[in-house]
Amino acid sequence: MAGQIATQSAMQSDREQIRLPSGHSFRVLRWTRNLREVESVLAPDRIECITGEGMHWHYHGEMELTVFAAGEGTRFVGDHIGQFAAGDVVLLGSKLPHYWHTQGSSAGLSVQWSFPFGHAFWSFPETSACNRLFHRAGRGIQFTGPTAESIHDGLQQLVVSNGTLRLGGLLRLLGLMVDAPDSNLHDLSTRSFALADSAIHQDVMADVMRHLMVNFRDEVRLDEVLRIARMSKPTFARQFKNHSGKTFSDFITQIRLQAACRELVETDRSVLEIALNCGFSHISFFNRIFRRILRRNPTDYRQIKRLRATGGNLSNLNLV
Repeated sequence: MAGQIATQSAMQSDREQIRLPSGHSFRVLRWTRNLREVESVLAPDRIECITGEGMHWHYHGEMELTVFAAGEGTRFVGDHIGQFAAGDVVLLGSKLPHYWHTQGSSAGLSVQWSFPFGHAFWSFPETSACNRLFHRAGRGIQFTGPTAESIHDGLQQLVVSNGTLRLGGLLRLLGLMVDAPDSNLHDLSTRSFALADSAIHQDVMADVMRHLMVNFRDEVRLDEVLRIARMSKPTFARQFKNHSGKTFSDFITQIRLQAACRELVETDRSVLEIALNCGFSHISFFNRIFRRILRRNPTDYRQIKRLRATGGNLSNLNLV
């Protein structure tokens, strides 16, 4: 795409089309370098190389369970923007837009399936317990704690199994998610975000998101974004909110804030230097928005995150 807008017919087919391997009711994916170079694992000794779509804003009709074994970056799910690292486990509902902006290389596993109502999957009485989970996944679910660890182990078992054993492995994963304690489940998007098949502006939004992730540290000019999107200002504002759940300005602010949070923890730069480096032109605005969203000032945030990372005692800070 490279910033160019496709024809109308091409835009209508921008939704990722997932092709299930012959003889399989779901597919298992693995990557060891980046989200573009992906292997579809057909059997323990048989793979098919495919081009992954996780590195840009997209959606698909299949549900997806993804585990990052290595890597870090920013996670976009519906209207959610947050940091992720190795060990991140996320369940995505059907047609939920998502995107992982990785910092450097990454590795992980995914399983994708589509069991709409009427599918043979629902003919078993035991699967009715999945109904609530699938509905909740429309907002995206992050799993943590022991559940996340068990899911990671279960996905690894899918890679080395085949046939009915692999199907049994998927059912076990679904059971782990259905029975997960509330403390291990965290909704990501604030609302269900399933996009219709006719979301013809999806590829345009992918181009816009790419532009924003590359340039958010500088002044982001709306006229340049409108040129990329080839939309009027009102149309762009409506479509951007429809796809991201946020206004354009709020989206930029959140991207910059996530970058600042990362730098506060990983560098010793001053708060002022970090704010300016992440695209905030006024330190007063940065401090105000930081307090409003993170509920504390940047210095306290840095101290707390570093103490937690080293297992330090937070009680001395009198902060939490």
